[in-house]
Amino acid sequence: MHISLPPGVQPADGYAGDITPQLAHEWVQSGAAVLVDVRSDAEREWVGYVPGAIPIAWKQWPGMTMNMSFEDSLRAAVPEGKKVVLLCRSGVRSVAAARCAATLGLSAYNILEGFEGDPDASGQRGNKGGWRKQGLPWKQN
Repeated sequence: MHISLPPGVQPADGYAGDITPQLAHEWVQSGAAVLVDVRSDAEREWVGYVPGAIPIAWKQWPGMTMNMSFEDSLRAAVPEGKKVVLLCRSGVRSVAAARCAATLGLSAYNILEGFEGDPDASGQRGNKGGWRKQGLPWKQN
């Protein structure tokens, strides 16, 4: 049995799918989705953030301990009938968060490349993909 995915959505295991930063931005701008940034407070403060994104850390710095109120915060943040698009640094924590969101009955999507993208040949992020590199809205304190 073949399940039809919306245009631009890549299949994923355990959640609705993977999408590009551009598609996530389109969905948020149209009101179809809520953007949840699952990076730590420290990452958003030091590296940058997406205006209008709801900050709900998956894990918290220092120590990267699990946010025990993640599920309750996520339920409160996503109105019934809306998709949730999840953003982290590189698209790894957001996969785990998307799987968790799906178990809560949410239509959850991981944003590929994350905020900073993959490391380049020099091991630095921010030069190879990601929300910021794609020229989508972001700010830095």
